Amino acid sequence: MSSSKHSSELRRLALSVLQPGFVGTEAPDWILRDIGDGLASVVLFSRNIVSTEQVARLTAQLRAENPDLIVAIDEEAGDVTRIESATGSSRPGNFALGTVDDAELTEAVAADLGRQLRTAGVSLDYAPSADVNSNPDNPIIGVRSFGSDPDVVARHTAAWVRGLQSSGVAACAKHFPGHGDVAVDSHHDLPSYPAGRDEIAAQALPPFRAAVAAGVRAVMSGHLLVPAYDPGLPATLSRAILHGLLREELGFDGLVVSDAIEMGAVTRRHGIDGATVKAVAAGVDAVCVGGESAEEATVALLAKALTAAVTGGELPEERLAEAAGRVREFARWSAGLRAAGSAGEPAGDGIGHVAARRAVRLTGTARAALPLTAAPHVVELAPVTNMAIGKETPWGVAEPLRERLPGTTSVRVRGQELEEGTVALESCALAPAAGRPLVIVARDAARHAWMSRAVTGLTAARPDAIVVEMGLPGTTPAAAAQVFTHGASAASGMAAAEVLTDGSAD
Repeated sequence: MSSSKHSSELRRLALSVLQPGFVGTEAPDWILRDIGDGLASVVLFSRNIVSTEQVARLTAQLRAENPDLIVAIDEEAGDVTRIESATGSSRPGNFALGTVDDAELTEAVAADLGRQLRTAGVSLDYAPSADVNSNPDNPIIGVRSFGSDPDVVARHTAAWVRGLQSSGVAACAKHFPGHGDVAVDSHHDLPSYPAGRDEIAAQALPPFRAAVAAGVRAVMSGHLLVPAYDPGLPATLSRAILHGLLREELGFDGLVVSDAIEMGAVTRRHGIDGATVKAVAAGVDAVCVGGESAEEATVALLAKALTAAVTGGELPEERLAEAAGRVREFARWSAGLRAAGSAGEPAGDGIGHVAARRAVRLTGTARAALPLTAAPHVVELAPVTNMAIGKETPWGVAEPLRERLPGTTSVRVRGQELEEGTVALESCALAPAAGRPLVIVARDAARHAWMSRAVTGLTAARPDAIVVEMGLPGTTPAAAAQVFTHGASAASGMAAAEVLTDGSAD
C-alpha cells in the first residue's frame, strides 16, 4: 500500500472513532464532508435542538451521507436534558424514579423518552447514569443517580436500559467504574475514588453488571482516578480499568465511549489531543468530544493526533482498527434496533407526570399546612449548577404555582448576591410575603452553606413557611413544613405545585 493511501486509510479510521458535536440546527458543511470521509458518529446538544421535528430533519440530513450514522445525545431526562432544554424535562430524573422504586415505572418512563428520541432520529443516548451516589457532597452526580443503595441503582439501571432499548434507542451506562463516591467535578479537575477493590465491587459495580445483563451495548468511561486498579491514570485512559475490569472481569464486549474528552480531568495533564490518543490506546472505542470544543479544527486536531500516534508507534494500528470495527458493529446493531423499535408517539407529560407526582414526599407538618388557598410569595434559592445541567433549562415551582394560584409572586436569589450584600432576604423574601404564605424552594441546600443558612433564617422568621427541596434531601430545620421532589425537572416542579395546591402526595 502506498504511503498516501495508507495515510488516507489511517485518517478514515481516526475519524470513525470520534463522536463530535457541532454548532447549529442544521448540519454544517464540514460535518457532512467528514461523514463522507469516515466519521461514523455525531453527538447532539441543546444548541442543536429547537423541536423534535427539527431534529428529525437534521438527523435525516446527516444520515443522507451515511444511513448507519450513530446519532448520539446526552439526554438523561430530569435535570440533565437536551431534547427539552428550553422547557425543562417533562419526565423526572433518576433520583425521583429510585425514590418511587417501581422498576416497571422506570422502564415505562425510559421507553417514553426512547420513543421521542427515536422519532427525532437519535440512535444512542448517553444514559442512564449507573453511578451510586454514595457521597452526598458529590458535586456532579447527585439527583442524576437512582440513589445511594447499589441494589436500587442496579435494579433501575437495568429497567432504564430495557425501556429505552425497547423503543429503538441504544442505552449507554455511565460513568464506569462509578462516579458516585467523589467530591470533585471532573469537568474541572481529576476526582479520585480511593476505595479498595472489594468495596468497589460491592458499591460501584453492581449497576454496571446489571446493565450488561440487561443488554446494554455501550458503556461510558468516567474521568476519575481509581488507585485500586490504576494509581496513575484516570479510568478513561487506563487499560487496567477498561480492558482488565470492564472487558475481562465484567465480560462487556460492546462499545466503550469516553466521557467528553475536553474535560479538565484529562486535558489539564494530557491536553485534548494527548488524552484522545491515550484513551484509544487504553481501550476507548469512541471518543466523545464537542460539548465545549465543537469546531471543525478540533476534529481535525484529534484525527491528526491519532494518525500521528500510529505512525509514531505510540498507538498500535491494530488497536485503532479494533476500535473502528467496534464502532461499525455498534452502528449496524443500533440501526437495526432503531428500525425494530416500538412505534408510537411519546406520551408527553403523561407517564412523566405520573412518575414525578409519585416521587413527591411530604413531612407531617407540610400535610397539616396544605393546601395553599391564597397566592404565595415564592423564594427560589438558585445554586451554581455543574456543566452537565444546561444553564438555559428552566426549573423551580413559582411558574407552575402561578398558573394554579394567580397572583403568586416570586424572586430568585443566588448565593453570590447574598454574600455581596446586593440582595437582602428581608426585603426580597420576607417583606413581600407579609400576610401571605411563603414558599421557599431549595436545590441541594445541604450541599450549599449559603442556601442552608438562608433556609434556616427564613424559616426562623416565618415558622409557617413551606420548604420545597428539589435536590437531595438534607438537614433543613426539622420543624419546617417540607416537600421533597427528588429532582428539579419541569415535571417535578409541576408535581410540587400540584401538591402545594391540593395537599396530597404519595
